[in-house]
Amino acid sequence: MSEHKKFMQMAIDKCREGVDKGQSPFAACIVNNGIVIACDHNIVWESTDITAHGEIHAIRNACRKIDNIDLSGSTIYSTCEPCPMCFTAIHWARIDKIFYGADISDAERFGFNELKVSNHMLKEMGLSNVKITSDFMKKECVELFKYWDSKKDKRVY
Repeated sequence: MSEHKKFMQMAIDKCREGVDKGQSPFAACIVNNGIVIACDHNIVWESTDITAHGEIHAIRNACRKIDNIDLSGSTIYSTCEPCPMCFTAIHWARIDKIFYGADISDAERFGFNELKVSNHMLKEMGLSNVKITSDFMKKECVELFKYWDSKKDKRVY
């Protein structure tokens, strides 16, 4: 298994853990020099904080762990395409690369209130240097939405 697949699989596993705890199907893993700095799932419902997306939660924890807001040299593996808020936080944290699986339209298909602004559009409009790899392990990441959708206690936002 490639390193990229290994780290995305960690995000996928963390996402399942979050879904099993009643959270929404999103998670992210932040890696620097082959070392996982943070791997977290969405905690929107747990924290009653609409901004507590998987990427935001992981960025907050990564910054605390290294005691710095500059995550230069890092890569974030996200189970779903980061929303505009998360993309902006990734840009501000100076994360170098994004790998994501499912995309905004996948989240929207499962009822999430998404803005139709892709990471590629945000990168271009904002002149961001972040490198984007989309549809990475997409099938496995879309399966997370199906897993979440099978839960009786699922909640959408």
